[in-house]
Amino acid sequence: MDRIAKNIIESDAILLLDNYGKDSQALHTSFKQAGVGCPAVVVEDDGFLPDDVMSVYGFFLGDFQAALGKQARPRYFNEITVPKYWEISGTNSGGRVQDLCQERGRVFYAEPLHKRLVKIVDWMDGQGVVRSSDHYNRYGALYGRTVFNAKGQKVNKAYFSADGREAIVENFVTGDIILNEGDEVRIFPNKTEFVIYFLVRARFTQSRIFFNSLSTPFFVSNRLKSQSKRDILFWQEPARDDIPGNMQSIFNGEASRTAAVMVQKKKSYDKLVSLGAPKGIVRKLGFLYPFSRENAYQPKALVCTNSDRIEHCEDLVKSLPQMHFHIAALTEMSPKLMGMDAYSNVSLYPGVKTAVLDELFETCDYYLDINHEPEIVSAVQKAFLHNHLIFAFQETMHNADFVAEEHRYPASGWERMRKDIEAAMADEEKLEGMLLAQKNAALAETAEKYRGL
Repeated sequence: MDRIAKNIIESDAILLLDNYGKDSQALHTSFKQAGVGCPAVVVEDDGFLPDDVMSVYGFFLGDFQAALGKQARPRYFNEITVPKYWEISGTNSGGRVQDLCQERGRVFYAEPLHKRLVKIVDWMDGQGVVRSSDHYNRYGALYGRTVFNAKGQKVNKAYFSADGREAIVENFVTGDIILNEGDEVRIFPNKTEFVIYFLVRARFTQSRIFFNSLSTPFFVSNRLKSQSKRDILFWQEPARDDIPGNMQSIFNGEASRTAAVMVQKKKSYDKLVSLGAPKGIVRKLGFLYPFSRENAYQPKALVCTNSDRIEHCEDLVKSLPQMHFHIAALTEMSPKLMGMDAYSNVSLYPGVKTAVLDELFETCDYYLDINHEPEIVSAVQKAFLHNHLIFAFQETMHNADFVAEEHRYPASGWERMRKDIEAAMADEEKLEGMLLAQKNAALAETAEKYRGL
């Protein structure tokens, strides 16, 4: 396991995560930043988990890296196997497989998308219905295949071991999971029982369970016996108008092992309390962020975009001549956006290379989340971790978790944004106060709170 802190506190708990999305990653990183050795286990493996994360399914598939040796690397989009004369094409967002004019397959990439590394390939019949999906891992191996019926509904998924055997078959119609383990064939009636078997095999049954989902991880916690309640739910969902039924069972004392609910988004915490969630069980706990640098108070702003639709870009450039705007895109830029090069306080980076973009995050101190269309390179989160002061328009905001409420503006209020940027540039103390508000909005925590769980 990647041990970031010098002094690791060995934990008697495991992190049991449904998947390894951004919130799960942030929770895992928080434990590592706090120096707590808490193994992370993911139920739904996408094939691209980092080395220090275990996979429930992958546990039974063997060591792909050892099996493939020097060939163990992700597949580039044009390296998938297709019939003769079929054509593979790709952009920075996805790929296609065509037989003359007919689309036969779609290629989905692992993050970051612009690297074009294959994660899933959907194969379609003559009517354009997806009939199977091939799943590739970070070693370039085909480790799973999902089969669909004629209506495009999932039927089953087979998982292949590192030596090519069919090791696991999950039936989505009945819920059964069949495990071929050595000479033994084991049948589990549902995913919960399969995960519990994994915990037995991995010797985690005596561990506390820290989980972030009210589905399989909660069901697993509830099925295991314990003399005391020590498990913790880390609630990472957006605010909603009701209390989920499974969470209500925790509040009513009906959960066999769960003792507390740590809410990791401020609005969600406030909403749960307003709905009557017991404060003795529900607590607010954010993340321990791995900030990579301090803000240097330089008037340099970064915008990452793959579109020329940048809200009030020219207005801001004209009205803030003391700010230098660095506008970067992974793709080529349109003539409209290239025209911004006429301003002396604008630098453009069409088709920006990774090393150049990394340098921009290191040298800029402001991030403007003002571009329409999808976010690229998880730019807002990356800017937050680089201690950029982030401003956003409500119409263009891509990740509200990292933007302070007072730094969000309607597009019609762009002049208020401009005034606030001016105030930050003119007063370092003011800028520090704004950064603190940004961190508070993101619930930035201390290591002590994680060590005390």
